[in-house]
Amino acid sequence: MPSSRIFLILGALSAALSVVFSAAFAHLPAFANGIPAMVQTALSQQQFHALGLILVGLALGGRGPSRWWLASGWLMALGMALFSFNIYARALLGFDAWRALVPWGGSAWIAAWLLLAVGAFRPGYDTH
Repeated sequence: MPSSRIFLILGALSAALSVVFSAAFAHLPAFANGIPAMVQTALSQQQFHALGLILVGLALGGRGPSRWWLASGWLMALGMALFSFNIYARALLGFDAWRALVPWGGSAWIAAWLLLAVGAFRPGYDTH
């Protein structure tokens, strides 16, 4: 499967999942007093980076292969796991063992956006 389709699918599924999580969290007894700010942040970041994955997929589909954009897409997906899903596990399951990885998720997202910019800045196709 071409990488552009992988990132389009990952982005669309992530966006859909963020809506499912938003609705579920609003009705969970654990959040009867409101959804904690850290969970709200994780949801908004998941939604934003789902769009980023779609953007990477569109860029790859429109311009062709780029190592910069491939790395950007995988870092966005990694950031989602380390940041958003890690926070969900902590808030819902009390799973705190990977708490120290949350900042690494944010760092992965920063690097992903920078690599997206580098790929856009480079002229032509960069397949090396």
